[in-house]
Amino acid sequence: MEKHVPYYMAYPMPLQFDDERTEKRDLEYLKSMYPSTAKIILPYVEEECEKMEYEGSMIYDEYPDRLQIRLLCGKIYDKVKNLPVVRDKMTEETEGMAQAFRERKKRDGHLWDLVEVLVFQELFRKRCAKRKCRRRYF
Repeated sequence: MEKHVPYYMAYPMPLQFDDERTEKRDLEYLKSMYPSTAKIILPYVEEECEKMEYEGSMIYDEYPDRLQIRLLCGKIYDKVKNLPVVRDKMTEETEGMAQAFRERKKRDGHLWDLVEVLVFQELFRKRCAKRKCRRRYF
């Protein structure tokens, strides 16, 4: 007696594309749960990272240059720090800090850290997407 294999087991290729859709849906859902400040900053991060998305860009190097990433973060930070919503949150957070700490830091540490983390996450996402595009299915 011969066993028949179901269609989805004989041709497993379409299931791989479902994984990509699931990953994208998960990412969008998790982005919707970001704190409000991160939601405000994210479009600026995505815009700057899209500008860096070209063949031979430093973001696709095996070991991206830390200085170039810091310069990219600096551009985003300069755009974001003067937004009214972000500026109001910065003053609320730094109100209780000591004066010496404020003078020591040229940049708001929390905002700078948030920008850096969002940039690293976006660069990671773009690098993974490029690696997946280079895969060939024969």
